[in-house]
Amino acid sequence: MAANPDAPLSPTAARAQIRRRVLAARDALTPAERRSKSALIHAALAGLEPVRRAATIMTYLHFRSEVETLPGLLAYLPAGCRLAVPLTLVAAQRLEIFLLSDPARQLRPGYCGIPEPDPARADLLDPGELDLVLVPGSAFDRRGGRLGYGGGYYDRFLAAAAPRALRVGLAFDLQVVEPLPLLPHDQRLHYLVSESGVISCR
Repeated sequence: MAANPDAPLSPTAARAQIRRRVLAARDALTPAERRSKSALIHAALAGLEPVRRAATIMTYLHFRSEVETLPGLLAYLPAGCRLAVPLTLVAAQRLEIFLLSDPARQLRPGYCGIPEPDPARADLLDPGELDLVLVPGSAFDRRGGRLGYGGGYYDRFLAAAAPRALRVGLAFDLQVVEPLPLLPHDQRLHYLVSESGVISCR
């Protein structure tokens, strides 16, 4: 029997379709557009009270067309705040976290070519010390839903290693989709920050 083209997509198929569509739109932004929109996002992020209070913040390191993190984030970090970044352990399917104080010396190309900390040049951090995690993703919604890239690394990390850390998604407006089809393992965000401002997802 032929498939019904009007039948609703399964959650898995719907998520894959959203991911493809949003990433294509994000990839279409010019480098200048990404830089200017990322600057607006960091300015809004800096005004968020939990960010101003945080002693230790973990951030992803941007890759391809993601919202840029360094060096914009460093310009807005609260005085005395420690910055941590993830190392992807592919075989173990988990993230390890290292403190970052000298990006030029401590970072190297890692998983999928993404910049990652060199364990020989950076100090390992207990994820329990994280106050706040800046989370990447392909698509988000205003209720705190997040669609990643399919590996599940951040969902597992947030659920098991840093359950008490505040979760903040960084996204361009074009990545906000209503509503996202979520699965039981998806970890929700507390805030979403785009170039239009801060969205509280609580």
